[in-house]
Amino acid sequence: MIGPLLSAVLLLLMVLPLTAARAIAEPASASVEPYELVRALQAVQDGIANGDTAAHGSHIALIRQIGEKFLAADASVWSNPQNGQAVVIYLLSGGAPQIVRKLPRDKLNVDERLLNGALAYVEGRQDEARELLKDVKPRTIPSGLGGQVALVQGALFARSEASLAIERLDDARLLLPGTLVEEAALRREILLVGQAEDFDKFEFLTLAYIRHYRNSIYAGDFWQRFSSGLTQSSLALDDRRFARIGTLLEQIDRASRLKLYLVIARAAMLRGRLAVTRLAGERALTLSADATADRERAHLFRGVSRALTDEYDGGLAELKALDRSKLPERDAPFLNATIQLALDVRKPIAGASAGATADKPPPTPARLDLASSTSTLARGRKQLGELELLTKDRRP
Repeated sequence: MIGPLLSAVLLLLMVLPLTAARAIAEPASASVEPYELVRALQAVQDGIANGDTAAHGSHIALIRQIGEKFLAADASVWSNPQNGQAVVIYLLSGGAPQIVRKLPRDKLNVDERLLNGALAYVEGRQDEARELLKDVKPRTIPSGLGGQVALVQGALFARSEASLAIERLDDARLLLPGTLVEEAALRREILLVGQAEDFDKFEFLTLAYIRHYRNSIYAGDFWQRFSSGLTQSSLALDDRRFARIGTLLEQIDRASRLKLYLVIARAAMLRGRLAVTRLAGERALTLSADATADRERAHLFRGVSRALTDEYDGGLAELKALDRSKLPERDAPFLNATIQLALDVRKPIAGASAGATADKPPPTPARLDLASSTSTLARGRKQLGELELLTKDRRP
């Protein structure tokens, strides 16, 4: 009954990386069941989370081989609930649904909701998968299966019920720590927590990823989600936590860090957070090379923050010294509008020195003539309006 599986394991030992070989070696001397083959797959995938490139290269072949052994197994093995659960884990770990559909369904000892929900998920029937899995409580089933189901629930409910998705991703991390499931849960959760504007948890998840999975094959995906969560929210716009943001960004490569600081500086400027604009602009200056577009943009953001706060003269001089040819098209009209506004802030009120009467209001100060603007200048007018709102309380 177990003979074909045992032979398969001996074959796998010849082609799998060391992590999988160790996972299989001990049970191979006695008996090998489907759940043990799935454990070998999980061992390989956990290696991926730790940066094992050999594991990454072999796990697709292992999934295929395990599927073949499932089909070759005696029907009686599926009465073992561990093997039934292993089928669901196999599916949610990248297994082929067409393999699972060929197994003897009447022999599988597994919750129908879990099996059908997993099939619906991997086959792209998201609504059906949500309906089947929505009431499953991951902590009430074995942790190996519960963690996988929780991870899937996190993906299924990310858009419709973000708070539930975060809760389920927390479950996935707690049920399967140190595994690819936890690594994937951290990647998915970081964006949701950013969108929820929960900075403390955003920081906690980032540090957890750095501690345990900074070498993961999928680390690039984590940092992309981290960047989106940070810049598509107001997490980075509070100057009181800027030092903590800087500590997190130190974990990213120099080029990505520079890009993020420029994005933060621009977002902060448009939201009137001039303290953050200046801090991010200054960080970008330290990271950018001389005579580059990035350096000019960093000067733009720092110059704006200075000119519109307590360093008017120095900020205006910084803006006037910019090499406009190096600025992106979208920033050039913004520079023009900012300089004009900075000049208007200090412009004396006409007639004030001649003793203008209180019942005769002073003439309106000159503004940029944008009446004949092109589409680029139209953007400049919009940005000027934003700046005027931001600085209306600072005018003399």
